[in-house]
Amino acid sequence: MKVIVVGAGVVGTMHAWHAVERGHEVVHIEREAEARGASLRNFGQIWVSGRAGGEEVEAALRARELWEGIGARVPELGFRANGSLTPVRNDLELAVAEAALARPDAAARGYKLLTAGEARALNPALRGAFRAALWCERDAAVEPRTAQVALRRALLATGKYTFLPHREVRDVVGENAVRDDHGDVHTGDAVVLCTGAWLSGLVRELAGDLPVRRVRLQMMQTDPLGEALTTSVADADSFRYYPAYRSAALDALDAGQPQDPVAAAHKMQLLMVQRRDGGLTIGDTHEYEHPFAFDTLEDPYEHLTRVVESFLGRPLPTIRRRWAGVYAQCTDTSRVVHRQQLRDGVWLVTGPGGRGMTCSPAIGETTANLLGW
Repeated sequence: MKVIVVGAGVVGTMHAWHAVERGHEVVHIEREAEARGASLRNFGQIWVSGRAGGEEVEAALRARELWEGIGARVPELGFRANGSLTPVRNDLELAVAEAALARPDAAARGYKLLTAGEARALNPALRGAFRAALWCERDAAVEPRTAQVALRRALLATGKYTFLPHREVRDVVGENAVRDDHGDVHTGDAVVLCTGAWLSGLVRELAGDLPVRRVRLQMMQTDPLGEALTTSVADADSFRYYPAYRSAALDALDAGQPQDPVAAAHKMQLLMVQRRDGGLTIGDTHEYEHPFAFDTLEDPYEHLTRVVESFLGRPLPTIRRRWAGVYAQCTDTSRVVHRQQLRDGVWLVTGPGGRGMTCSPAIGETTANLLGW
């Protein structure tokens, strides 16, 4: 079988991976030299802890298993089973963490409530003041800026994979074929469009209005911390954002402890992970109203800096980079992904939202199973 994959972000790359793993030939088409969207502009976190129950957490746990296996074969991914800590400061935040422990799937997620001392023993860089921390053992991380390159290098080594950059697909030709902007037609047994947040042009012509929206976020990266941040770190605002933490305790938190005005205005949470070079990737904000602003705003970065410094108990290293990114999210946020057959042999897979890096191996595997690869 020959599979044509359009889009070299992490979702497209994982579709190519599963096709090659099953013995098929893949032609992978990307309009840029490399993917430049949300697949690079993210934390690189394999984030199980906050996922909704049922299909979403099942996909995240399966993807976590797949990431670990792929990471063992492709060390350049930088896979590490670092887990995450969410420090809590008071009774209201602690109650949300305790409610999470009561979930029927808490053990599968690797939840455990740690004292402040236990959390610092696990992550000595957390020298600030907090009462306890929710530990999620199943969270992990990879290096987002190099992951697709590393995966593609491994795919090329199989002899079953062809990568065609600088080509924009302009048309679907009949069944199982696409034409690019060089005029070349690429024919296979299946075509999978993994175009990320690119929902206009060809995608709109083929699919019309999709149940998918675009979301913009801001993030930043620092100079090396100078010590190991041994786990990923979130703050209690992440309880408000992730569906796994919905509970009466969260309602009490929302009522009794409003978000900081800057965090509320920008729909913020803290997520933080250390890169292989020692720098910290920190975010994030959420913007849903179109058209998106073209500039980044400073208030969110200042807020995140204050929160991080309160956990670290020290000044944040110099910020090296600031950026914005856009991803595609199903408007029904309980859905892991929007998967649609556009015509015989042609499928569109988009809309994983902030779950793209986490769930992409499972998303690609599910597509491969559905299409009988």
